[in-house]
Amino acid sequence: MKILGREPVVWLGAIAACLAVIVTIPEVGLTAEAAGWIMTIISGLFALAEAIMTRPIVVTALTGAVRTILTGAMFFKLGISEETAGMLVGALNAVLMLVLANSVTPAADPAPGFVRAQGAPAVRVLP
Repeated sequence: MKILGREPVVWLGAIAACLAVIVTIPEVGLTAEAAGWIMTIISGLFALAEAIMTRPIVVTALTGAVRTILTGAMFFKLGISEETAGMLVGALNAVLMLVLANSVTPAADPAPGFVRAQGAPAVRVLP
């Protein structure tokens, strides 16, 4: 299943990156602690959703766990400003999505009607 030509996992990464920026905008009215909790919880939930939607599950779960831990650390332990943490979390989501997109496949069959030829001889293409 693709949404506008992209896998749902890629969209989750893009949404998480956008939310990381939105929660740090002063006009939204969130405190630094509230923004930190929101981003850490969203990161964990998105990591769970990504792990369910892809295989191998270990790669996605490990990447999601790293992202969630780093998100919490940026907002609560590193002592950096809310804006800087939001931008770093957004960048982290973008980088991890690029890495993850090449390492996993969808859990559901992307082409359910496609039948591969059984026992076909290997074809070698010469350059």
